[in-house]
Amino acid sequence: MSMPSNSSPVAPRPRIQLDSNTRRWFARNLGLWRSRRLYFFDDGEALRVDMMLRVEIFSEPVEGDAAYRFTWWPEQEFEFFDKKPRYVPTGTMEATLCGHQLSRSSGYLSGAPTKSQIRQVDEHELIFESHYQEWDILEHTRLVDQDRYRSRSIYSWKNGALDVAETHHEIRVEEAGAPIPHDALP
Repeated sequence: MSMPSNSSPVAPRPRIQLDSNTRRWFARNLGLWRSRRLYFFDDGEALRVDMMLRVEIFSEPVEGDAAYRFTWWPEQEFEFFDKKPRYVPTGTMEATLCGHQLSRSSGYLSGAPTKSQIRQVDEHELIFESHYQEWDILEHTRLVDQDRYRSRSIYSWKNGALDVAETHHEIRVEEAGAPIPHDALP
């Protein structure tokens, strides 16, 4: 039996539809952010640090769906890095998005490359799950008020025990700049 000419079969949604939602969410995070952070450690110590974080996109990824550069530096240290030297005060990390996985050139709490699985809660929030060495890390990042603010909650377990819980309140300081040229990739 033939189908009527005015109807067409319904095709399954391709995986790329989910990926474009994730890419769109990342595009909304581009720019310079002031990050007010509070860390709660397992020994009861609470420390504050104010950081600057720049999120940039490469014009063309070498692999994956998109490639990003994250650069960070302290705005006000409050002796945080003196008390917690395992944290790196300044740095640059490249990351590649491939579907619902983010490959980072260095880990959150280690210098080794890592991969994070991504779950999208809704159009404004992503959850990143990372597992490497002795660490299990869960990060919720939510865009708020037309992308002027970000709220981040990060929980890090070391060998199965919660080691640190963090809250970050971030304010956009600058909109995104031009994409980084393809030949600037390391």
